[in-house]
Amino acid sequence: MGTIRFIALSGTTDVTENLYVYEYLPDGKQVTEMIIVDCGVGFPESEMYGVDLVIPDFSYIRKNKHKLKGILITHGHEDHFGALPFLLKDVRAPVFATKLVAGFIEDKLADYGVDGVDIKVINPEKESLSLGVFKIKAFRVSHSVPDSVGFVIDTPQGKIFHVADYKFDWTPVDNRPFNISRAAILASEGVLMLASDSLGATTQGYTKSEREIEEQIERIASKAKGQIFFTTISSNISRMQQALNVAAKLGRKVAFVGRSIETKTKIAKNLGYLHYGSGLVVPAKRSKKLAKNKIMYIISGSYGQPGSALYRVAQDEHDFLRVYPGDMVVFSSDPAPPGSKANVDSLVDAFIEMDVEVHYYDLQEDLHVSGHGSQEDIKMLFALVKPKYLVPIGGTIRHMRAYRHLAEEMGLPAQSVFELMPGDRIEFKDKIAKYAGRINVENILVDGLGIGDVGSVVLRDRHKLAQDGIAIILLQLDKKGQRLLSPPEVISRGFVFEKRQKRLLLMAGQELARKLARKKNLNKQTVKNTAVDFLEKFFLDQTGRRPMILPVVIEV
Repeated sequence: MGTIRFIALSGTTDVTENLYVYEYLPDGKQVTEMIIVDCGVGFPESEMYGVDLVIPDFSYIRKNKHKLKGILITHGHEDHFGALPFLLKDVRAPVFATKLVAGFIEDKLADYGVDGVDIKVINPEKESLSLGVFKIKAFRVSHSVPDSVGFVIDTPQGKIFHVADYKFDWTPVDNRPFNISRAAILASEGVLMLASDSLGATTQGYTKSEREIEEQIERIASKAKGQIFFTTISSNISRMQQALNVAAKLGRKVAFVGRSIETKTKIAKNLGYLHYGSGLVVPAKRSKKLAKNKIMYIISGSYGQPGSALYRVAQDEHDFLRVYPGDMVVFSSDPAPPGSKANVDSLVDAFIEMDVEVHYYDLQEDLHVSGHGSQEDIKMLFALVKPKYLVPIGGTIRHMRAYRHLAEEMGLPAQSVFELMPGDRIEFKDKIAKYAGRINVENILVDGLGIGDVGSVVLRDRHKLAQDGIAIILLQLDKKGQRLLSPPEVISRGFVFEKRQKRLLLMAGQELARKLARKKNLNKQTVKNTAVDFLEKFFLDQTGRRPMILPVVIEV
C-alpha cells in the first residue's frame, strides 16, 4: 500500500498563499509521485514596504520536480492560482482546472510571459483523472466565483477530500449549487481525510446566499442621481452579473474600467459565465457622452490598491473619468487581505470629502456576503463526508482551533484534527495518520522584477527609512595623506524639518570632522565605521530619532 504524505507548504496560518502537496512513498521512505492542489499568492503586510506580492516557497517542489504529476486548481481566486507563473517558470507539469478558471490561468501566464504550459479543462460533473497512483474526481462547490470545485483524491491509503473555499448556497447567481449528491456518492465508501476551508469557523450560523445581494444593490442604485461606480474583486463574476442585472433594470449602461475587470469579464463573457444583452455594455471612453444618471461603471480597486482605477478616480488622476458631488460609489467587497482596510478607508474618506454618496462595509448594508462556509456549513460538510481525520486549511491559527472545536462537537476526537504550520507534514500508513516533521519554508517576497531578493534585512532597512529617514554623509579622503580634504557634507531625506535641517546637519558635519581629526591612519573603512557610529549617537541625542546613516567616502 505504501505511504501517503500530505504537506501544507503554505495556506494554514494565513488566508492566502494556498499550496498543498500530496506524495506517494511506495516503500515508506522515498517519494516517487507528487501532486499539488492550488498555488496561490499572498498579499504584503503593511510593514512590507515596496513588496508587491508574497508567494510560497517552491524550494521543495523544485527539488522534486521530476516527481510532479500534475497541479490541481480549485477555483479562480488569486490566492489559489496566482503564484502559478512563478512556479511554472522552471517547473513544468500539467495544470487541471474548470473552464472559467483555466481561462483566468491562461491570461495570468500570458501576463508573465510563461508559455508552453499544458492546461487541461476538467468537467466536475463526471470527469476523473489518473495522475500516477492518484485517482482524482471533482465535484462542484458554491463560492463567490463560479466554476469552483472540490477534489476527491483516491490513494492507496484511502480517499482524501480536498475542499478549499466553499459554502452551501442553494440559490447561487450562476444556478450551479454545491453538488451535494455527487459529493455524498464519492464519500459513501469511507473517507480517510478531509482538508477543508476553516475561515468561517468563528462565524455562527450558515453563510448567506449570493442571491440576496442583488436586491440590496438595486435598492441602493435606484436612489442614485448621478454616476454609479460599483467595485468588487475582479474575479467575482457573480457579483458583476448582479450589477449588470441591476443596471439593465434601471436603464443604465455599463462600462468596465480597470485592466483586471476588463480582462476577467471578457474571459467570462466569451466562456459563457457572464450574460448580458447587446447594447448594455459600452466602451468606457464613450460613456462620457451619456447623461450621468444613465451610466454605471464596474471598476477595479475594491481593496483600495494604489494605482488602481478607483484609486485614480479618488485622487482625480484618472485619464478620462471624474467623480462629481452627488455621484455614488458602491463597495461590494470585504477588505480582508492584509493592509487593505486602511487603503479602502482612505478611499472612502476621499470620496465623502468630495460630497460623493459612499456605500461601504461599515454601513452594514448587506452589499457583500462571504464566500466561505460558516459554522453550520462546516458541520454539514463534516456530516456529509464523515472523515476519519481532518486538516483545517485557508484560515489562521484561531480559525484552525475553532474548526477543531466544531469537529469535537460533531463527535470527532481532538487528536483526529491536525492543525498544521507552514511546512508541516502528516503521513498515512495502514490508514493511520501521524505527524511527520516539517520542511523548512519561508515567505518569498516579490518586488517588481525581483523574486526572493527582498529579505528581512532589506525590509528592516525600508522600515527604518519609512520611520526615521536617511542621512547621507559625503567625505573626501586624501588617500596618501590619510586625512579629510574638506569638512563632511551631510544630506538628509525624510529625517528633519527643512528649517531645522541646515543648522543640525552643519553641526553634525563639524562634530564628525573633529572626531575623525583625533584618529590616526585614516582609511576608507575606518572613516565609514566612525561616521556611522558617531552620527547614530549624535542624531539620537539631538532628535530622539535614528535615521539610516549612509557614508559615501571618495578617495582622492
